[in-house]
Formats: sequence, structure tokens, C-alpha cells
Amino acid sequence: MPPKARPTRTVFDRSTIERLAPDVERDADRLLDELAEKLRWGEADFVSTISEQLPVSTVGSWLGIPPEDYPHILEITHNQVFAQELLPTKSQLTVSAEATLALRAYFTELVARRRAEPRHDVLTGWIHTWDAMEPDREKADEILYRLTMFVTIASLETTATLLTSMTHLLTEPARWAWLREHPEHIDAAVDEVLRYDPPIHINTRIAAEDTVLAGVPIKKDSMIHVLYGAANHDPRRNPDPAGFDILRGGSHLTFGGGVHYCLGAALAKLEARTLLARMLDRFPTLRTVAPPEYAARMVFRRITSLGVAL
Repeated sequence: MPPKARPTRTVFDRSTIERLAPDVERDADRLLDELAEKLRWGEADFVSTISEQLPVSTVGSWLGIPPEDYPHILEITHNQVFAQELLPTKSQLTVSAEATLALRAYFTELVARRRAEPRHDVLTGWIHTWDAMEPDREKADEILYRLTMFVTIASLETTATLLTSMTHLLTEPARWAWLREHPEHIDAAVDEVLRYDPPIHINTRIAAEDTVLAGVPIKKDSMIHVLYGAANHDPRRNPDPAGFDILRGGSHLTFGGGVHYCLGAALAKLEARTLLARMLDRFPTLRTVAPPEYAARMVFRRITSLGVAL
């Protein structure tokens, strides 16, 4: 009987994370083998070798997406997120609309294939769950398509940027050497990366009712832009916010909060700490050889390249 994973905001609960951990470890080791081979000959691009590949391998394996489709999923995901930009251009919206159609077609077909050929996997479990909750098969499939697409988009862009920012910030020689000597602080290091340079700098909300926030009146239905990057550097919450301090023990809004807390926060942290622990062990002299290159975005801060060497 397929596992019945109830598709709610607890989709990445503790038991799911525990089941995914061996797969993340396996994929991290495989990708780091590839990085090691490239570094034998000099510099390597961390983004294309590691950062973009680990999240799609993790989520792709979990959802049963064929590995040969990963490049296609990455491409259309990169294009789709223009729709979430604060001030997208007309051409960006056109690219995003085309990518959305491509994602819809792909995941609708994925759900249909899984209905025809059930497996012992999470997507088959979701199908069983929604069929029991929604007797209208067409509506159930619409929910399933949106769920699988959302999980994929949310997991790929943000986690890839986290992994790259983590590598860029932590491979400063003294910091890297200290963390190798104190691996018990790996989780704290990941949290400080999330605070210092969050993958999403801006999010948008609509006020559900008239309210007052920090003394500012906000009317119902007002559009509010939440500046995660600025909030994380608020000196009232994090003293000396411009400094990078692994032992800070501060707080951040990188994963949002309340009912909007990030669905994949636990998975992103699992991938980051697993990868970091293995890199510290395997590459004692890993260093960045050039600053990261960013896509021209304001919301999803995609890093397109980061050169590393030994």
C-alpha cells in the first residue's frame, strides 16, 4: 500500500525528513565526487556542479521525476519565477507565462502517469489522499498538479541559492578552518547564512483585515511588501547585523512565519547541513576564486555562477 502523505504544510515533517536523509547524503556524495574530479584540473563552477543539482535530485527522486527530465525542470523553473518579481518587465512576464504552461503540462502528465502506474512513493500517496477527499477526479488532479509544481519550484530556486551563498560566505579561509575544528556549529553556520543573505529578499502579502503593525495603520486588502533581507539586518533584533557571526544565536525571517512559514524549510536545512558537513571533511582548503554572479532579480536571488578551487 503506498504511503499516504497528507499534502498539508507538514509535508516535510520529521518522519519525511528522516526518510529523505539517506538520499540527500547519497546525492551529496555523488555530486561532490564530480566536484572533486573537476577541481583536480583547477577551478570549477559550484552552481552548475552542486547547488542546482542537489535540490533537483532530492525533490526529483522523492516525487519520482525521471533524472533525464531534471535539466528541463530546472530551465522552466528559472523562467517561471519572473512572475514573482516585484516589477517584472513585459518580456519577463511572457517568459514566465510560457514556463508556467510548460510546468503545468509536465506535472499534469506526471500525475496522469502515476495514476496509470502507481508506485510506492509520495505522489501515489497524495493521489490516494486527494481521491478520498475530493470525489471530482478533475478537481483532485488540479490540486495534485498545483501541489507537485509548487513543491518543486519552492524547493529548487531557494535551496540552490542557499547552498551557493553558504559556500561563498563560509569558505573564507579562517572561517572554514574554524568550522572544520568545530563541526558542532554547522547548524548555527547555516542559520547565520540564512540570516545574512536570504535567498528571497522580498515577499508580498495582502492584509486580511484592518490592523496596526509597529504603530503603522494598515487597511484591509492593502498590499504589503515584507523585506526579509532588511528585517534580518535590523539592529534591534540582531546587534551588529552587518557582521557575519556563526555564534550569533540571532533570529531571522528568511522562512517567513505563522501560516506562511516555508513549506520546505526543514528540507532546505537538511540539504545545507549535509552538504556542508561533507565539504568540510573532503575539501579542507576549498576557497572561492571569484565573487558570485547574480541574476537581475529583486525577489528570488538566483546566483548563476560561483567559481571555487582548492
